[in-house]
Amino acid sequence: MREISCEKITEAIRLLCVRAATKLPPDVAIQLECAAERETSRLGQQALGDLVENFLFAAEKGIPICQDTGMAVVFADVGQEVHITGGAFEEAVQEGVRRGYIYLRKSVVADPLRRENTGDNTPAILHVRLKEGAGIHLTVAPKGFGSENMSAMKLFLPTVEPEAVEAFVVETVRQAGASPCPPVVLGVGLGGTIEQAALIAKRALCRPVDERHPDPFYAEMERRILDKVNGLGIGPQGFGGTVTALAVNLETSATHIAGLPCVVNMGCHATRHASVIL
Repeated sequence: MREISCEKITEAIRLLCVRAATKLPPDVAIQLECAAERETSRLGQQALGDLVENFLFAAEKGIPICQDTGMAVVFADVGQEVHITGGAFEEAVQEGVRRGYIYLRKSVVADPLRRENTGDNTPAILHVRLKEGAGIHLTVAPKGFGSENMSAMKLFLPTVEPEAVEAFVVETVRQAGASPCPPVVLGVGLGGTIEQAALIAKRALCRPVDERHPDPFYAEMERRILDKVNGLGIGPQGFGGTVTALAVNLETSATHIAGLPCVVNMGCHATRHASVIL
């Protein structure tokens, strides 16, 4: 049994909050730079050039990539051989978010209808899984709501053809237009129950954008959706062009014989996340 203190968890979360807010994941940064080279629209090229300049400047100066530093979503894979000491795990995570957001915008309200800001960007959304091993894998994924608000869900009949699922994803992007700050990253969750589809769609946004689904059937589906989305002509920041999306990351789950939930979780060009293993 390995011991990991709550203070160590808190400090890790604090650092991840700052890192995720100020530095794009390398795979996303590379894709943006490549997109700037292959975009054919003049305005689209200029918009992508500005986005690249912005994330490089943010990393150099240690300032947020975007003014919306998001609601902190924390994924924690906790090894079964870990003994957490010095307090409660969830409170350690929340305290890390409090400390991490001291100099970042606080965007969380305590009540969904009465809308009073909590003042410290907590509570964060926390998803915990038990895994084998004696470590803790932590990922902080700040989620801005310009893109979150453009996400969508649909319950398909089990007889649906793949083309209908693809059409739903593409139509979600078309209706979103410039609102999610394209080029976007699309996290698609297919299967499970409603909440499972939403969760795996969110997790999909943390998969490297240059990594395809391990099943060739779904990998090809990702490629088809990406081609169709980029054929919409929305382009970078909605100025028109051939790069509306950087990637389509589709995750699947076992589901019931009578249904097929599908969730599209939209990520903006700054699809931010940072991870560490304790």
